[in-house]
Amino acid sequence: MKNYMNKTIKALALFAVSFFAFSSCESGLDYENTNAIVPDAVWKDSKMIDGFLNDIYGGLNPQWVFNASESDEGLNGAKDMNNYLRGILTVDNTCDSLRYKYVDKINFFLHNLKDVTTDVLSNEENQILAAQAKFWRAWTYWAMVKNLGGVPLILEPQDMSDKESLYKSRNKTSECVAQIIQDLDDAIAVLPGKYSDASDYGRITKAAAMAFKGRILLWYASPLFNPDNNKERWQAAYEANHAAVRLLDQEGYGLYPDFKQLWYDERNEEVIMVNQYFYPGHPINFNAIRPEPFTKDASNQNQPLMSLLLAFPKRDGSPMNLDVNRLKNDPQYNVDFMTDFYMNRDDRFYTSIYCGGTPYPTPDILSGQNSKVTFWNAWKWSEQDNKYNTLYLDYNIAGNPGVSGFFDRKGLDTTLINAEVGNGQTDWIEIRYAEVLMNMGECANEIGKTSEALQVLYDIRKRAGIEEGKGNYGVMASSQEDIRMAYINERQVEFAFEGKRLGDLRRLKRYDLLNNQERRHVLYLVLKPGEAVPALTETIMDSVVRKKFRFDYIDNVDGDDSYKFNLSMNHWFYALNPNQISQSMNKLEQNKEWGGTFDPLQ
Repeated sequence: MKNYMNKTIKALALFAVSFFAFSSCESGLDYENTNAIVPDAVWKDSKMIDGFLNDIYGGLNPQWVFNASESDEGLNGAKDMNNYLRGILTVDNTCDSLRYKYVDKINFFLHNLKDVTTDVLSNEENQILAAQAKFWRAWTYWAMVKNLGGVPLILEPQDMSDKESLYKSRNKTSECVAQIIQDLDDAIAVLPGKYSDASDYGRITKAAAMAFKGRILLWYASPLFNPDNNKERWQAAYEANHAAVRLLDQEGYGLYPDFKQLWYDERNEEVIMVNQYFYPGHPINFNAIRPEPFTKDASNQNQPLMSLLLAFPKRDGSPMNLDVNRLKNDPQYNVDFMTDFYMNRDDRFYTSIYCGGTPYPTPDILSGQNSKVTFWNAWKWSEQDNKYNTLYLDYNIAGNPGVSGFFDRKGLDTTLINAEVGNGQTDWIEIRYAEVLMNMGECANEIGKTSEALQVLYDIRKRAGIEEGKGNYGVMASSQEDIRMAYINERQVEFAFEGKRLGDLRRLKRYDLLNNQERRHVLYLVLKPGEAVPALTETIMDSVVRKKFRFDYIDNVDGDDSYKFNLSMNHWFYALNPNQISQSMNKLEQNKEWGGTFDPLQ
């Protein structure tokens, strides 16, 4: 059972004061109602105090993300590319807001926790609760700072009766980062590496706090915040991540050997920070990433683009290079490319990507069938209509086939039929050992620890099932610049569909890697003219069946030249919401990039 999320993170957001008003003095009714929940009573009851903190967990614990269309990972449909990716920017459509709801709750919690007596909470229990709250305050502030730069630092409950005091100016980014790191250091000093009680699984640990500290300092050392490449920041980031890895190793964390089972073997050694999903009570709905007809309501989101499909290396570690002209004009090249594409990839490809032409990995039985069959989400070219038509039509399958033939399957709860699609129980792993290891390796490269940086890449690839080769698992990088690029590429693969891609490119100021692609490309699996439609018992993984097909390169899946990557290379921080500026009694300043006076780099 998932004890912690199932039993203890319940919304306890509202504390009501119940009282009676009487028109005359009736002493017989003048008594203390011990059944009412009043604010002061919270701090006299350890379970209610814990409930208050659980409400903070419930509101801040990160969830599954299905946002591949916000980068070059995937798309949801034609012409769904957002304005930010297209370079259509204004203050109003590129702004972010200050969010203090949970900062206020955490400050209130910490303020009152100081006065809780030892007969309610022991000193150790009090400190551990405070440490968790400080982690979440750091988490909340960093969510704003990484997008906007410095924000007003509010560390104590505010006096609502003093209106003037409610309006605060923005602190420098450096001041905010210092406070965030201080909160995390306070938490690290108190929290255990792991909790001894299994029912506490999912609570923030020393391991999670150290890993998050390393993530923040990596960002702070990256070009977004560090355009002058101050090596002291890289050194600090390396030391934080190295310390985190040491602690993780001591506590028994590590790379889970089987990448294919990473999301399904729960509570494994790679999980550092997690949101546990369970049914009923706290399920995850995977309808968005499932293709029709294996879902209901939302569907077909996170369809992989060609850039992601080709990012996964071959099993021998070599890259999946594509010559578009040869693909079109050389039939043997097309055959060989398809063989490498489907048959010779590392484990992460098969774990992250569903390919049309294989059985969909859920128990669903297609309409009119008696058993599990191949889902031929593929295409054929119609000379008469001058367009691609889906093979759906040949199997009398109803629904929208999507636009690529490939889908996101990472973490998909494969036990559910479409009628149960909202009952998913796959945990969301927000921080895992691989990220901390790669954060350390990236920093090692920047301070000249080349062999250490390369060893991390070798370890990651070895776990992915890539062949050792000459001892380098296909990693050919040796210079600092080449290793930087190797990390960008490896993170794209290792963390596919985990919501990291755009953030990585932003912190590294490498939007050129998107812009150079121009349009969104896909690969169509196309039945060759004259070939019979494959049987539902056949799959594209069979070499004989593959000969019936070819790959076609689609240069612009959106079908409109105005939809292409054109991200601004001059705007790296988001604008502050103009409405919040206007409501701040002129205390808040807009970022310089957007016509204001605030410098996010200070």
